[in-house]
Amino acid sequence: MSRLLVVGSANMDFTVAVPTLPREGQTVTGGTYYGSHGGKGANQAVAARRLGAQVRFLGCIGSDPQGEEIVRQFATEGIPTDGLIRDSGAATGVALIVVDAEGRNQIAVASGANHCLTPVAARAHEMLFTTASILLCQLEIPLETTQWALATGREHGLRTILNPAPAQPLPDALLSLVDCLTPNAAEVEHLSGIPVGGPESAAAAAQHLLLRGVKRVIVTLGAQGALVCDGKAAMHYPAFPVEAVDTTGAGDAFNGALAVGLVAGGGWQEVLPLANAAAALACTKRGAQSSFPSRAEVEAFLRKLKP
Repeated sequence: MSRLLVVGSANMDFTVAVPTLPREGQTVTGGTYYGSHGGKGANQAVAARRLGAQVRFLGCIGSDPQGEEIVRQFATEGIPTDGLIRDSGAATGVALIVVDAEGRNQIAVASGANHCLTPVAARAHEMLFTTASILLCQLEIPLETTQWALATGREHGLRTILNPAPAQPLPDALLSLVDCLTPNAAEVEHLSGIPVGGPESAAAAAQHLLLRGVKRVIVTLGAQGALVCDGKAAMHYPAFPVEAVDTTGAGDAFNGALAVGLVAGGGWQEVLPLANAAAALACTKRGAQSSFPSRAEVEAFLRKLKP
């Protein structure tokens, strides 16, 4: 049986690494190009699969070479491809990414076929919900489809995780379907209206979302780690320091690892270090999916950190 279902986007990423990020109207030369697989949904599915989870995926791609490349990638990773819906009227989604020498990035996305994953299209694959215990969603598909997926997950008794990225307004009706919300600092600011500069302000922003119906909020704070808030306590888990090469996909590595830990039934003291380690290791390599570590790599990394 599959234990994790991811409903979300699948893209091809086109990345240029440059010395500095361009300002408005500026052209920066001397870059290096590389292509990779992406999309927050596909990223999180692959991250979880590399950490040993049984993963199913529901998303939409175009009937084009980029879509076929995503199918091949999923098959290579060991993720069944029957949940990849092909739409002949739309192109596969693409992301254009610029990364500087310190690993910071700028990203522009053409969603393409990802917007064709309507509730009607997704409902034809509802059987996927019967094989999972955890549902993981993001916001790169139509919002009404994300809400349908969360509601359907609840109906089937799944524990629901929403990574609210990219940031956008969310209705309380959707938030009330979320067992675990995983915003970064910018996203929790957007959702709460409370500026976030560290764990203390992140806890205040998380409390605002808990009052709107979310059961638990995990705020990722980059180099400051992650904060778990449930309305009773706020637990801070420090990040693991690494030399960042490219932060693209680090949040997806975190979410995939978080889902893996929860699928396994781990407590936060096991789950958060796993997620922080996966995110840290993802920052040490270029690309999104190409940077995600294996379970053996994460375990070796954590062993080295033990006193």
